[in-house]
Amino acid sequence: MALDSSDVAKIAHLARLDVKHDALDHFIAELSNILDLVEQMRSIDTSGVEPMAHPLHMAQRLRPDRVTETNQRERFQQRAPQTEDGLYLVPRVVE
Repeated sequence: MALDSSDVAKIAHLARLDVKHDALDHFIAELSNILDLVEQMRSIDTSGVEPMAHPLHMAQRLRPDRVTETNQRERFQQRAPQTEDGLYLVPRVVE
């Protein structure tokens, strides 16, 4: 897929990236290569492939569920602006 400088500038704006005008050519090539790879992957027939959650069929090694650190709540909350009953108080953001 061919991109032009206005496409890349718009993508950079949407991503809130400050891309200098002289770097646009580099990003045009990079993003075009990525989109070409996506198109290649879309063209592959995956109808017989079973979806997987993980590429390796392995069971996760689980560790014992036990406390490994001491409770340091009081120490951490000394630096907090406001606490009450062991909880951090923050300004209300949802009315």
